[in-house]
Amino acid sequence: MSYDLDINSSIIEPDSLKRFSKIYCARKIVRKWAITQEETITKQLDVGVRYFDLRIARKANDTDPTRFFFYHGLYTQTDVETILKVINDWAEKHPKEVLILALSNFKGFTEEALHIHLINFIKTLFGAKLVSKQANPTLRKCWDQGTNVIVSYDYPAILQPEIWSKITYYYGNSMDHKEVESELRQVLEKGRPPDPCFFVCGLNLTLPDDARILKYILRLCDNFVNVIRRSLPKLLRWVKQQAEKTPMNIVASDVVTRDGFVSTVVNLNVSKHVKR
Repeated sequence: MSYDLDINSSIIEPDSLKRFSKIYCARKIVRKWAITQEETITKQLDVGVRYFDLRIARKANDTDPTRFFFYHGLYTQTDVETILKVINDWAEKHPKEVLILALSNFKGFTEEALHIHLINFIKTLFGAKLVSKQANPTLRKCWDQGTNVIVSYDYPAILQPEIWSKITYYYGNSMDHKEVESELRQVLEKGRPPDPCFFVCGLNLTLPDDARILKYILRLCDNFVNVIRRSLPKLLRWVKQQAEKTPMNIVASDVVTRDGFVSTVVNLNVSKHVKR
């Protein structure tokens, strides 16, 4: 949802820049480096994206106590309920496409009642399309039962059959694609969770959370999308090579509608690996 960031929003992260929220130039810089997807949620679905990392927050002074937004550096312009309805409409029109929605962070959720409200909305909206975490689903089971939406919710205090627990997300925590590859290689070859289990292999580059961030955000003629576009082809080459050795499960990235990311990942499902 980072394509939808609101320039009029206060700065949510990084912490070091929060005090500059009232300065338009500061918000503009944060937005430039927080946009990690270019296309709308519908366009992402149309091109083949099936996993969504959705960070959710509540605005402290919102007159509606149960209105939530997505965020990545700044709040989004569009609220959570509106976007989930868009996703639900798409899921209804494409019953054989299984979607995984990973909801997390929940900034500003000061009461458990807010989680209960959001989960009840999700259950009512998606209804019978929700895949039960107890179902040990296969594609055939989902198609036969008419289920095609998996919701992962990173708040263990509320456990319900229709809602899956947190999906582990592995990433390199670096702006150097080689370091990202090295970290993910170690996980895939030695530290991956036992089957059967969802986990995410995140190709994301990650800005530093200290003063080193200035090295990037003060580049007047650059932005995060451009940085990703320069590195993504290299990361995708590594994905194809690594996938011949170890399964990757869910593969995620920034700017997923470029450089053949979706087709590369989809083809990993149909590749024939011949042992020599």
